[in-house]
Amino acid sequence: MKALKDRNQAAVGAVTLVLVVLVTLVSYFSDELPLLGTGTTYQAYFAESAGLAADNEVQVAGVKVGQVTDVSLAGRKVLVKFKVENTRVGDESTASIEIKTLLGEKYLALKPKGGGAQDPDEPIPVERTTTPFQLQDAFQQLSTTVGQIDTNQLAQSFDAVADALKDTPQPLRDTLSGLSALSRTVSSRDQELANLLANSSQVSRTLADRNAQLTAIINDGNLLLGELQRRRDAIKALLTGTQQLAAQLSGLVADNRAQLRPTLERLGEVTTILQNNQDNLNRSLELLAPFTRVGANATGNGRWFEGYICGLLPPVIKAGGLSINPEGCTPPISAPDQGLGGG
Repeated sequence: MKALKDRNQAAVGAVTLVLVVLVTLVSYFSDELPLLGTGTTYQAYFAESAGLAADNEVQVAGVKVGQVTDVSLAGRKVLVKFKVENTRVGDESTASIEIKTLLGEKYLALKPKGGGAQDPDEPIPVERTTTPFQLQDAFQQLSTTVGQIDTNQLAQSFDAVADALKDTPQPLRDTLSGLSALSRTVSSRDQELANLLANSSQVSRTLADRNAQLTAIINDGNLLLGELQRRRDAIKALLTGTQQLAAQLSGLVADNRAQLRPTLERLGEVTTILQNNQDNLNRSLELLAPFTRVGANATGNGRWFEGYICGLLPPVIKAGGLSINPEGCTPPISAPDQGLGGG
């Protein structure tokens, strides 16, 4: 067997590089490989995603046992797929989305329960899943709690405590007096606070009900801004083209100034002559109308000219009751102003 140093060093380097790449890929994607990856994938339905995303942790009693693999919409519910390792999931297990950090990162909390095993192909129903506490729920519970407080009795309690501790040091008495004044203020504004909290709850509920409309408004606004951006680009291109055209025209005029100047001067002379002969032109146009009408009458009946020549026939002769050429040289009625013509 040949020693390694006696083999083709280029082939040895290529094989080594391929092995390093394969080991890196196997190490990085080991959880996704069917032969090396361990754990079981389960599913759960939630009323909403609450910010949960793929790669978030799955914890049991605060210990990481897996991660979320997929979050997708399934009708009106959210389907969450997660993989856990070395954890038994019972057929009565519950799942909840919890807040992990103050920055809003979430994780999936799993509580295994039940005597049987949870079927991986059967999602945990929405009745056994919960989402984080929302602001709307806080307002609703706060309004209910405030409504149940007897503020008058609370003010009397603070007054009684203040009287019982009136011989205590001054800072404590001031504190109790301030609490008593605060309770009286709260008591006097009880109805206003209740209305405020009720209205806040109503506003949050209305916003939740109009979530789809708000989303549509935001999307339409995005489309409008996109269209405005395109129109701005079009106007900018138009102005740029106009500027370039003006530069080209300026260059054209500058390059042809010598040829354009005589042309413009001749054009000015022509307009001066036409202005000076405007009356003659008007009279010519007036006289052109009868001439055109007579010409049209002369050539309007075929491919020949019609005319009348007075004196070609003999004059009117009356003899023995006979009349020769009774009309004489009377012009035709259709052309009373026609004195001569050609045929």
